Amino acid sequence: MSRTKHTQHSTTIAAAPAVVYDLVADVSRWPALFPPTIHAERVSGDDTDERIRLWALANDEVRTWSSHRRLDRAALRVEFRQETPSNPVAAMSGAWCLEPLPGDRTSVVLTHDFSAVGDERNLALIDQAVDTNSTRELEALRLAVEQRLQDRMVLSFSDDVLVDGPVEAVYEFVERSDAWPERLPHVPRLDLREEPDGVQFMVMDTRADDGATHTTESVRICFPGDRIVYKQRKTPPIMSAHVGSWTFRRSGRGTVVSAAHTVVIRPDWREVLGHDTTIDDVRARIRAALSANSATTMRCAKDHVERLAASAD
Repeated sequence: MSRTKHTQHSTTIAAAPAVVYDLVADVSRWPALFPPTIHAERVSGDDTDERIRLWALANDEVRTWSSHRRLDRAALRVEFRQETPSNPVAAMSGAWCLEPLPGDRTSVVLTHDFSAVGDERNLALIDQAVDTNSTRELEALRLAVEQRLQDRMVLSFSDDVLVDGPVEAVYEFVERSDAWPERLPHVPRLDLREEPDGVQFMVMDTRADDGATHTTESVRICFPGDRIVYKQRKTPPIMSAHVGSWTFRRSGRGTVVSAAHTVVIRPDWREVLGHDTTIDDVRARIRAALSANSATTMRCAKDHVERLAASAD
């Protein structure tokens, strides 16, 4: 194992410490907030002591690990320690440290202490990833707070469809995205690269009602028979982030499939849609477009699964 290295990154945010702390403490909001984070969830615990699991991009690869966190709102401090580091990380710990500044501002210091499996070359790779991700996370945190992205600039919604068929068949339709160009009318092209542990990299062309086509790049994490979570790495111009999930639930009449979306709207949306456009217009336009695509996918899944069931009778 290599030596332990200590790093420190910092920023100043024009907001009260309590506002900043809330975003640092709630990992469920990280995928929409931090560019490297694909998915994050609390496994156990409460608002003072918790275990979380994260999936994040590091040097363009998806890494996953579990961490133990101690949260101290009074001290404005969140400490973390990885319990299941992802190779080549041998050990990783650190802290988010917030300090009030005059003028209703907050100093944020993010520290890391880490060592590597193997030699100094692996330590250098980890150092590079920590530096890149920490810099991006602190800037994203600053922008989220200062531009009030946690308010009207964030749009979350979901839609669902009941399918008369088993969970496994509905899940397979959504998970097999490589077949979407043959199965979905609004997807003319999709390139899929699959990695171990349910990781999928997708590049997809989507055709809108007006005939225009836009390209998105996404990373998906698949939990067989249960859910698929994803994050777009390349988004349409009016979005700075788009994360979502497909969930599959057995019901008495078949399977309920749900498509959930969380979108962060770019603060310069008027440069794209026009200066007379309101935030309500933007929210309505995004919801209509994403709901239409999700509804089409779920409707096609329903038709596909129910047709297969009928042919088997």
